[in-house]
Amino acid sequence: MNTEVNLRAADNIRILAMAMVEKSKSGHPGGAMGGADFIHILFSEFLNFDPKDPRWINRDRFFLDPGHMSPMLYSILTLTGHFTLEELKQFRQWGSPTPGHPELDVTRGVENTSGPLGQGHTMAVGAAIAERFLAARFGELFAHKIYTFISDGGVQEEISQGAGRLAGFLGLSNLIMFYDSNDIQLSTETKSVTIEDTAMKYTSWGWNVISIEGNNHLQIRAALKAAVAEKAKPTIIIGKTIMGKGLLDNDGKSFERKTSTHGMPVSEAGGSFEKSLANLGGNLAEPFTIFDDVKALYNKILIEKQNNAGEWKRKKSEWAANQPEADSKLHSYYSGIAPDIDYKAVQQKEGSATRAASAAMLGLFASKIGNMIVASADLANSDKTDGFLKNTHPFIKGDFTGAFLHAGVSELTMASVMNGMALHGGVIPACGTFFVFSDYMKPAVRLACLMSLPVKYIWTHDAFRVGEDGPTHQPVEQEAQLRLMEHLKNHHGENSMIVLRPADAVETTVAWKIAMENINTPTALILSRQNIKDLPSEKNDRYGDALQSEKGAYIVSDCNGKPDIILIASGSEVATLVEGAALLRKDNLKVRIVSAPSEGLFRNQTEEYRKYVIPEKVPVFGLTAGLSVTLQGLVGPAGFVWGMNSFGYSAPYKVLDEKFGFTAENVYNQAKAYLKK
Repeated sequence: MNTEVNLRAADNIRILAMAMVEKSKSGHPGGAMGGADFIHILFSEFLNFDPKDPRWINRDRFFLDPGHMSPMLYSILTLTGHFTLEELKQFRQWGSPTPGHPELDVTRGVENTSGPLGQGHTMAVGAAIAERFLAARFGELFAHKIYTFISDGGVQEEISQGAGRLAGFLGLSNLIMFYDSNDIQLSTETKSVTIEDTAMKYTSWGWNVISIEGNNHLQIRAALKAAVAEKAKPTIIIGKTIMGKGLLDNDGKSFERKTSTHGMPVSEAGGSFEKSLANLGGNLAEPFTIFDDVKALYNKILIEKQNNAGEWKRKKSEWAANQPEADSKLHSYYSGIAPDIDYKAVQQKEGSATRAASAAMLGLFASKIGNMIVASADLANSDKTDGFLKNTHPFIKGDFTGAFLHAGVSELTMASVMNGMALHGGVIPACGTFFVFSDYMKPAVRLACLMSLPVKYIWTHDAFRVGEDGPTHQPVEQEAQLRLMEHLKNHHGENSMIVLRPADAVETTVAWKIAMENINTPTALILSRQNIKDLPSEKNDRYGDALQSEKGAYIVSDCNGKPDIILIASGSEVATLVEGAALLRKDNLKVRIVSAPSEGLFRNQTEEYRKYVIPEKVPVFGLTAGLSVTLQGLVGPAGFVWGMNSFGYSAPYKVLDEKFGFTAENVYNQAKAYLKK
């Protein structure tokens, strides 16, 4: 083995990372330079991938956690042929494929969007679960490794607690994590904020812990070999690295281990870009260069990677020839498309809570959709994800033949793990908790929206009708927050999320239909705790009526001619509108009732359809158990919304309905008062 060329390869990565930040006058060079040795050894000697087929299903995955270390990732991916030197020169510029923090692009070798610390390695946990799930169904031929890279910040973020606990509990021996422990963070040295024993912490969670000098190639190599051989535990390699390795100041003295190099160009941090470049063997005239011997090394490596992938594909072809049904199932799993379900044939119990209606659907999915994984944050019997669990069994260490994840009380971890499953591919992830605790999940939900991941969120106990549990458990502003994600477009121009709040059991069936058919973005189902009266059907075809939910909003009941008033709501409030409308009609008012489970889908419809459902110059009254602003965009500037504009109180939910005015009588009174104005 040529030690010299491996050292030069690491230095080449350091030069490119430093030069990218210097040219853009923005970025984080120090950590990238310290991690260069590990990333070179990993990609050149251990990570299995096909240079000609970046989406190869059995590739090892690499999840970067500290997105600010993107210069390191882009540099190694340039050596592997995924980026060009010209693209590195466009680091952090408009339209560049090298943004400041990496954004998901599997064709470029970028397996995850990263930036918010802690989430990248937690996604890796989800990918590791997905890998074990699929290997349990198709065999160890489909086994591969999940590698991830964390920093001091990733260890400090609270989500690491959930990720570490869960991976250790499940014994994810396919998960290998490098901890770039350089003792430096953005504002301080780590000793200013923590005295924890990280090795002991991960040992207590059941991890295999290996401590090394993080810039020593022999130790890196030995640690990775041991990690790959580990059969019972996830592995963390704690590498003590040197922040800004190779940097010099203007006097030619070492400028390593400086806090300033964490987040600014070397020249602005107080070091010398020119002297550091020369120290690392770079060319001042053109720092964006791949050394000839490094280029030759990687040309050879890429040929070996492609040959190894080709050998696996040969074995897979033999397997497929012998097991055509399994191969067909494998292809369907990776397509992301769920099998056909006869949703119309689903029989829902009359007057069910929508969480119970969801449980019925999940029970059906457990028997019909072989690659669906459902998780709950210690609430399976309350968010009714146990409808799925009753037809499968939970994951435990060494057994991934089931399809349910008990995530424990760790909503953010659970949501990020779901993202990792979706990123890995081959599975359909869904997770549940109380709607009010969606607050804990927002950072991961946002990344799912940004990455266009088709995760399904099951949020129950959708309003103040949680009752006696009181205001800490009663969502008010949460729906308005989630509805904003329907307004926010992703980079493909789509609504970044579909948010559905079904009005009765049958509408819940249709909501799940929409969710399962949406393979482009996340979908949220917001479900009731309490029973809800089924909505009327003027055509005696409730499923046919509810199917109109696919347009986001539709007419539940109507009048002859132009309505005097339109009543609009989502969720359980629609049934209250039905009762209120009956009182208004006794006053000879013409009333139209609209169910609007998804404002986002409704706004995607033609103007003609939108004006058909909610015509202009007709008074519109909205009822919502969330903030009034939740429906303001639908009722319009002249409309009126009766909503919740304060926190709830602890009392039985029927008492709260009376106190807060969510009754037929108050709908009548408020609508009449509004019409008088």
